[in-house]
Amino acid sequence: MCIAPPIQATTLSDLVVTPPTDSHHTLLLDSTVLPKFSHRVRFTRGAFDAANPALRNLFAADEAIATRRAVVLIDDGVARAYGDALETKLRAYFAAHATSMPVIAEICVVPGGEAVKQDTRLCDLVVELVEKHRICRKSFVIAIGGGAMLDAVGFGSAIAHRGVRLVRLPTTVLAQDDAAMGVKNGINRFGKKNFVGAFAVPFAVLCDELLLETLPDAVFRAGFSEAVKIALLKDPMFFAEIEQNAERIAARNLDAASPVIRRSAELHLRHIADGGDPFESNAARPLDFGHWAAHRLESMSGYAISHGDAVALGLLLDCRYSNLMNSKAEGWLSDADYARICACIKRLGLPTHHPLFADQDALLRGLDEFREHLGGTLTITMLRGIGRGVEIHELDTTLVRAAATELA
Repeated sequence: MCIAPPIQATTLSDLVVTPPTDSHHTLLLDSTVLPKFSHRVRFTRGAFDAANPALRNLFAADEAIATRRAVVLIDDGVARAYGDALETKLRAYFAAHATSMPVIAEICVVPGGEAVKQDTRLCDLVVELVEKHRICRKSFVIAIGGGAMLDAVGFGSAIAHRGVRLVRLPTTVLAQDDAAMGVKNGINRFGKKNFVGAFAVPFAVLCDELLLETLPDAVFRAGFSEAVKIALLKDPMFFAEIEQNAERIAARNLDAASPVIRRSAELHLRHIADGGDPFESNAARPLDFGHWAAHRLESMSGYAISHGDAVALGLLLDCRYSNLMNSKAEGWLSDADYARICACIKRLGLPTHHPLFADQDALLRGLDEFREHLGGTLTITMLRGIGRGVEIHELDTTLVRAAATELA
């Protein structure tokens, strides 16, 4: 037994260096906490082919990896598309690399889509699996699915043991070019998007281009709204690339689509890693451009509108608002740039109108929800031009209503 030597001190002042205090002798011990995380992101094709080392290599830094355990959750949409072949290939891959991989304790097929975020059942299942299979904090939950399923599984992973290692394998365009890059996990409550959740950096993200091939056309196209968003915010040349290749992307030409997916993922990841606010402590959240209305449209529709389609509509609303601001002051989004944005979104096969825009009172209630979500101060990004965002703290509701009327 190791016995620590006694501390040689007779008074509290010998133990604590006391910072300056106020007249009430309040001791101030404020500090800035700067945690450091590794955010591993890989793109590949054929992740479950035994000859492909990408999945195995994610675990290479853990010298005790063969002693770790893993539970695997597969989105039922993915499971239906691949049948038994996916689980067979997954088990064969882990067996082929047994000395370099965790041991699979259980594989579960679980519901996917936005419905899984409407209650806690999937989160609860993750916690139960962690307990059942004695998954320690350095063992793994592996989630294979779309963005909504990753959000819910990620929340369960974040709260079990205050956080077990999460590996995401996103299976939709939207998840690969945006959602899986983030450090947010959550579910919807009270009709509000992502009302309950947690920030947690995933252990790793592995994007497999092959998994996109079974997506329905509408789901494939919907993910590119987030690529348009990040391009409008950060990279005019990237927007021009999307604009030039929009029809080929909508037709699922991967030579056109894959570079866009990867560049969008890179821009999202760089903002999170290098933007100085990964856990969104500040009021400004530029990556939520177009999202105040998108989230509201989703809830107004009972989540019948997909997130990707809702983002396309939300972008158009905020872009038209930015364009209408030219009637009040110079230096906002030009008519020509707005026309380019509308044409690009249309050629991508994304929606450009929706009847829910006619219920403007309900739509505008989304601003209060967004303000709460931000922390009490409304901060919304609008556009001065393509690649030129600007933060504003109030909206002219007359212009919002005018824009919404055009899009209804």
